Amino acid sequence: MNIMTTITNNLQSVRDHIVRTCEASGRAADSVTLMAVSKTFGPEAVVQAAQAGQRIFGENYIQEAVEKMAIVAQHADVPHPLSWHCIGPIQSNKTRLVAAHFDWAHTVDRLKIAQRLSEQRPEYLPPLNICIQVNVDGGLNKSGVAPQELGDLVREVAVLPRLVVRGLMSIPEPAPDFEAQYAVHMRARECFDVIAAQQIPGLGQFDTLSMGMTDDLDAAIRAGSTMVRVGSGIFGRRHYAQKA
Repeated sequence: MNIMTTITNNLQSVRDHIVRTCEASGRAADSVTLMAVSKTFGPEAVVQAAQAGQRIFGENYIQEAVEKMAIVAQHADVPHPLSWHCIGPIQSNKTRLVAAHFDWAHTVDRLKIAQRLSEQRPEYLPPLNICIQVNVDGGLNKSGVAPQELGDLVREVAVLPRLVVRGLMSIPEPAPDFEAQYAVHMRARECFDVIAAQQIPGLGQFDTLSMGMTDDLDAAIRAGSTMVRVGSGIFGRRHYAQKA
């Protein structure tokens, strides 16, 4: 089986799994969006996934992603436009690249980063979609704003020009079983519901809860995720190298 067939089959398998999990959770099958996490995989993997109908791609390594985008854009047989989501840490020296090349940034957890993204978003592009990353389980190795500080950060970011706060994102520490996964994802869901219920100036289309990966997909969907981030389930096992 060649890589094109493998990616196509894997994508269909993940999509079918999402539909079944939505149905089992009493949710509409189209209420969860699939992001294909293509970090560490080459442009050819993105091309093959795009040819199989995938349109949303997540990248962690910003410089690698920008180079990949340029190569993919040169393929005439790739349906466009694709939607590129930054799901890795954003350092101050990389905000210009994110602002100029990505459609979404999921990992904003500091006002300084949001301000730079706002200032550096080109006028010819639509506003950059933002998810505020929240650290729901206090993981020491995870980025994200603490839940008790979330409301203040959302209020500060929501009024910045050239940005649209679309929702929240979380990457909790791995949990041992479904119940533990579900419990930690529900903390993010509760944070989302609290923010959504408030009348925050500048907060409009607040509709995205980005959580759940290959290993905790079912629990995330059951807890209310609207966008799941699947990498190895689509592209296969990763082989990491040092990235800029």
